[in-house]
Amino acid sequence: MIAAGALVSCSHSSGKDSQAMMIRLRSLVPPDQLVVVHAPLGRVEWPGTLAHIRATIGDTPLILAHAATDLLTAVRKRKKWPSPSIRTCTSGQKRDPIARELRRYLKANPRFGGRIVSCMGLRAEEGRDRARRAPVLRNERNSKAGREWLDWLPIHGWTEARVFAEIATAGERPHWVYARGMTRCSCSFCIMASRADLRRAARLRPRLAAEYIALEEEIGHTLSPTRVPLREIVGMGKNLA
Repeated sequence: MIAAGALVSCSHSSGKDSQAMMIRLRSLVPPDQLVVVHAPLGRVEWPGTLAHIRATIGDTPLILAHAATDLLTAVRKRKKWPSPSIRTCTSGQKRDPIARELRRYLKANPRFGGRIVSCMGLRAEEGRDRARRAPVLRNERNSKAGREWLDWLPIHGWTEARVFAEIATAGERPHWVYARGMTRCSCSFCIMASRADLRRAARLRPRLAAEYIALEEEIGHTLSPTRVPLREIVGMGKNLA
């Protein structure tokens, strides 16, 4: 697909895996075939996310894929947080907006012949579900209307150590949250986060933590799949001021 001139997109969250994947792709893909796509998450995104992406992708075109509504508004309307098995946050805030913008870009650039390789930085080491993912798979949902769409996981077999080594070797630094103790760089308070990460996030963003806690108590549903309230996990008292 790449040799035939397909568009290659790098889905970039600003996390370490996205960053390492982008470094890898720059060594494999002709510059005029490569784009970066990011789904901005508004106030729930870590500060500096977009700046970090722009600082590490060079002259590669950046596509922004905005969702119709932000995460907390969607949770309030649904009266329920996403879960690991029903990840409405991933589909509504990231996957669907990204696919929409890539379809638009492909249509506006006929030189790619309707061919696209969509890359994500998922790694097998992160868990059983990701380990079972095929590194290359035809995307049947988007392979229509004259499009041929492949999903590719270029760093699927990499370890975390290799990811950080790739970033360092390229002379880059990972997003600032890793230096502050976070192990993930997604939403500031992620449904997949460990309790340790949730506590760190609350220390780094206490006002946002208070907003999440207030929303939990408003809808009567907790962020954590363990069903332990966020207030209890992060040790935040009743006074949210």
